Amino acid sequence: MATDCSRVRVVLPVWCGFLVLMALSRCSGGAEAAARHDYGDALAKSILFFEGQRSGRLPAGQRATWRGDSAVSDGAAAGADVDLEGGYYDAGDNVKFGFPMAFTTTMLAWGVVEFGDSMPADERGHAADAVRWATEYLLKAIAHPGVIFIQVGDPSKDHACWERPEDMDTARTVYNISAERPGSDVAGETAAALAAASMVFRDGDPEYADRLLAGARKAFQFADTHRGAYSDDPELRAGGCPFYCDFDGFQDELLWGAAWLRRASGDDAFLHYIQNNGKTLGAEDSSNEFGWDNKHAGLNVLVSKEFIQGEVQSLESYKEYADSFICTLIPESSSQHITYTPGGLIYKPGGSNMQHVTSISFLLLTYAKYLSNSSHTVNCGGISVGPSTLQLQAKKQVDYLLGDNPMNMSYMVGYGDRYPERIHHRGSSLPSIKNHPQKIACNEGTPYYNSSSPNPNPLVGAVVGGPGEDDAYEDDRANFRESEPTTYINAPLVGVLAYFVANPDTGHVKH
Repeated sequence: MATDCSRVRVVLPVWCGFLVLMALSRCSGGAEAAARHDYGDALAKSILFFEGQRSGRLPAGQRATWRGDSAVSDGAAAGADVDLEGGYYDAGDNVKFGFPMAFTTTMLAWGVVEFGDSMPADERGHAADAVRWATEYLLKAIAHPGVIFIQVGDPSKDHACWERPEDMDTARTVYNISAERPGSDVAGETAAALAAASMVFRDGDPEYADRLLAGARKAFQFADTHRGAYSDDPELRAGGCPFYCDFDGFQDELLWGAAWLRRASGDDAFLHYIQNNGKTLGAEDSSNEFGWDNKHAGLNVLVSKEFIQGEVQSLESYKEYADSFICTLIPESSSQHITYTPGGLIYKPGGSNMQHVTSISFLLLTYAKYLSNSSHTVNCGGISVGPSTLQLQAKKQVDYLLGDNPMNMSYMVGYGDRYPERIHHRGSSLPSIKNHPQKIACNEGTPYYNSSSPNPNPLVGAVVGGPGEDDAYEDDRANFRESEPTTYINAPLVGVLAYFVANPDTGHVKH
């Protein structure tokens, strides 16, 4: 179950003996004693994480070997001809939510597009495999005329059980959008995901890239023709809310989808769409966040590339919007600032905080890349900020995540000497089906949930929601806001880590 503030759940009996890491470690100056990080190791593990989240029949090359096949009949509830096997479980539960899955796909692909050249060849291949596992599912989701399938699994029933995906016996209810029940948000994000992914495969598998781009056009046409938010429909709201409601409207996803189709295809029709619809679809809306629901900051960075590097003057306002967002992250600027913890981590209250850290860090590095190839800077009122400042800001965030923090621990499972061991994740916390082939029924999983023992199957590469606003972290699986990983935390981080693999000394002062 993802830990965003939009998500509410049925909580199982809580083990009350919280394992609070000692205050002494919070005061030992981890940030000051920073060591050089192995960004290559972190990158490899951040990609490996996605194999632990796979749904469906697993491939021969599956590296997260504690997992088994699951949900192989997904889609059957919607008809014998509906195949929705595959895709990713979004977090620590066994539901496939299309809205965050599509965003995860977009961000994985964007990371490969911008920073794939910085990845070792093997990791570039694994990252492409992670993208393809998602796009294969998204193509199935748009395969039937007149509908797009947006979710598999009844979240209320799923969340009432603590069971392995391999044992799953709760209802695999299928939800879809249509002309009568529009969902421009999910359809627009699906268009963005398929378009961005087409760029990942353009050189190595052009036929597949063409298929993805055609799917992106189809999804976008659906989103634009049948306008509306999916969570406004009572039936879809009952399934998707309060877990992944569309709080910020569908308009940003229309612009986001068009922007990615423009980037992937070069088609002027999508440039004209952005130019003609920007104001009516809220391009001027400001935001100091970027994630599965709110795309404005990412949209502004993405579209500004054509002004910064292509000198498309009609898009100048998008650079102004992007600058405005970036300035909220720069302490020296006069803008109203985003909040940081005492230890220096970006912090937004309410849910899984690390998603904000990774997505914002990605935008910092991507915008810095666009600026580096131009004469432009960021205009923050009385000060001008260059690419190196943005890169350093991102490095501080990723280094905190990897261990340079008051707790002296990594928030990525399997990275470093000390990391979360009791993450809020069903498959990780229950015995592997490989070691315990007997079924563990719904309520039989509760003792494992309540246990104080470390999870038996480390979900290597998983990044948890992270510490609270005081930099303190409880390694307790019941504290889902802090201890649950999600795909959309890791997805932006892949590109961020790829950048630092090639640029490990960013911000380092030579003596």
